[in-house]
Amino acid sequence: MTFRELFGADPEGVWLAPGRANVIGEHTDYNGGYVLPIALPHRVLASVGRRTDGLLSVASVQQPGVHVELPMTELRPGNPGGWAGYVAGVATQFELPGGLSVLVDGDVPAGAGLSSSAAVTCSVALALRDLLRPDLAVDDLVDVARRAENDFVGAPTGILDQSASLLCRAGHALFLDTRDRSTAHVPLDLAAAGLALLVVDTGHTHSHADGGYGDRRRECEAAAADLGVTALRDATVETVATIADDVLRRRARHIVTEDDRVLEVVRLLTDGSDPRAIGPVLTAGHASLRDDFEISTPELDAVVDTALAAGAHGARMVGGGFGGSAIVLVDTGSLDAVTAAVQPAGGTYRTFVAVPGPGAHRLS
Repeated sequence: MTFRELFGADPEGVWLAPGRANVIGEHTDYNGGYVLPIALPHRVLASVGRRTDGLLSVASVQQPGVHVELPMTELRPGNPGGWAGYVAGVATQFELPGGLSVLVDGDVPAGAGLSSSAAVTCSVALALRDLLRPDLAVDDLVDVARRAENDFVGAPTGILDQSASLLCRAGHALFLDTRDRSTAHVPLDLAAAGLALLVVDTGHTHSHADGGYGDRRRECEAAAADLGVTALRDATVETVATIADDVLRRRARHIVTEDDRVLEVVRLLTDGSDPRAIGPVLTAGHASLRDDFEISTPELDAVVDTALAAGAHGARMVGGGFGGSAIVLVDTGSLDAVTAAVQPAGGTYRTFVAVPGPGAHRLS
């Protein structure tokens, strides 16, 4: 399946945006906190061309035979639904009276907690920026991609995924303050230290548009209101302990301690410490996500426990939760043994080593 075969013309360009793995900092982004993602080598390619007939026409190499086409004037939240809604949510934020053709191709596993949806929205947003609005800054594109997920698809994400896809650099983790949007690129060459960051995709998919993610966001907002602060970024362990409601107290405790964990990992990666020292911090993050935020699954817990028992330095679930993937910090010499250990009986989890890659860019 080629762009010309589908649409009768060549694309005006091809744009790439990666998925991401978050080293530490889950659910802190919509609480004004800190995050530390890397861009994955897995990416989404968007071949894009403008039309003259007023239609949005979208197809995916991964779904042959599925071709979504409707007038631009009929685009609205929920129409189209499914993965095409992510493309439509971006397209509606640009002046496109003549319409748009988009062919999506990629290898970011969907529903694995590795931000396949952000890779789609960011690749299309970057394409339309280059074709129509070269004045837009990267932060503007982050907002375009986030609005596509929040307002069009109905997924209440923060800016972590979109920022990672657009801003990451090869060989670095992105330290992002989601409140003021300041960034720092933290060198992350684990291989030089004899380490690898193993990603284990359990195959149990999740969706940010499902209820659990939105429930956690509402609980965080309620906890912040209880404390009288704008966001849980402004809370402390001591003030969180005063929240009477047990659920809200535990949700807030995860956010406050997770922000501290991000700062600790950044410190360890920049002060000359052995990177193995971040392992226990990752594992503590998993315990918090499992017990206080309650978004892990038995499969993810088993991966973490098994990896640690097999000699990993640290492990945790990654992403929005309720399924998806785990990351494991392991010595390269133990990589094969740990990879074999985390496989479930009678099945196979997809695994790969995450090497920090570049952010979104135009290919042609």
